[in-house]
Amino acid sequence: MDTSKFFAGIEVNPDEEGYQKTYKNCGEVLPALPQTKGWWLDQLFQYHGFWISSFGIRGSMLIHDHFKPRSTDIVVATSPKCGTTWLRALVFSIINRASFDFSDHPLRKANPRDLVPFFEAIIHKDGSTSFVDGIPSPRLLSTHLPYSLFPTHMTDDTSACRFVYIYRDPKDVIVSKWHFANKLRPKELPPLSLQETFDLFCKGVSHYGPFWDHVLGYWKASVESPKKVLFLKYEDVKEEPLGCVRKAAEFLGVPFTPEEESKEIVEQIVKLCSFESMSNQDVNKLDKRYQQRLISNSDFFRKGEVGDWVNHLSPQMAEKLDQITEQKLQDTGFNFH
Repeated sequence: MDTSKFFAGIEVNPDEEGYQKTYKNCGEVLPALPQTKGWWLDQLFQYHGFWISSFGIRGSMLIHDHFKPRSTDIVVATSPKCGTTWLRALVFSIINRASFDFSDHPLRKANPRDLVPFFEAIIHKDGSTSFVDGIPSPRLLSTHLPYSLFPTHMTDDTSACRFVYIYRDPKDVIVSKWHFANKLRPKELPPLSLQETFDLFCKGVSHYGPFWDHVLGYWKASVESPKKVLFLKYEDVKEEPLGCVRKAAEFLGVPFTPEEESKEIVEQIVKLCSFESMSNQDVNKLDKRYQQRLISNSDFFRKGEVGDWVNHLSPQMAEKLDQITEQKLQDTGFNFH
């Protein structure tokens, strides 16, 4: 089977023999995997129990084979459409709070994805690890990969790199992913119906899905290694943002000092990272897409509300999804409430 279609636009440094081997291995693995059409352009492959694009699988394999973690690395992790943009902004603001004035902050000039780059993407950059190796510490990286796909030298207790994860109500996730997918679908394709989106999501067939398995993987890791994985709930962030920001700073080893508290630094971070603030920055109103960036900055912002699903899902849909969620979480010790 011709695997070149899986690697369109990707260049491998000819001097990087290790990368060459990983690409070859990936090219041999992909054709043997179960696959289905993606929600926009790409195919999805069932890889170690999760539906992931060839780009994500390749990124996972490159990370596994070549990434050298540092003790100061911080990985911002989410299932898609669970608050990725907010979490990137939050972690960046906490770690770099002493470096910038809030009135002239990088988040007023750049989208959070430009400040906390996508791990699965930058591991490909330049066909080697030179780009990711060149990022100064502490490296802030963002991912949608399930926890189980990270190598043990990143997840075991001998590694000091940390993960910050956020999840949200799956009913809101479906609605957000539906809107997002239709923004990215080529105009020549008909839009995805909400019913089709719902059916696929319930079957676990969505980018980096099944959603429940993704959440459970990070939750279990947070229980087993609470100093390695911080597990946050989107609804808690919206209800009690100050407490969540303080909790994240404590986890990251940079708690707020009494002086910072008196200067209301926590409040300033909450305000800067709020949906209202970020969505109104000129840089995040840009809706340009091009070959190297198929997702525009504005695509990441819709409503950011809790419970918007009631305006889209029927009572029958909501009941069915709640039943599936209950079944998926049965006997795990975890629930979404």
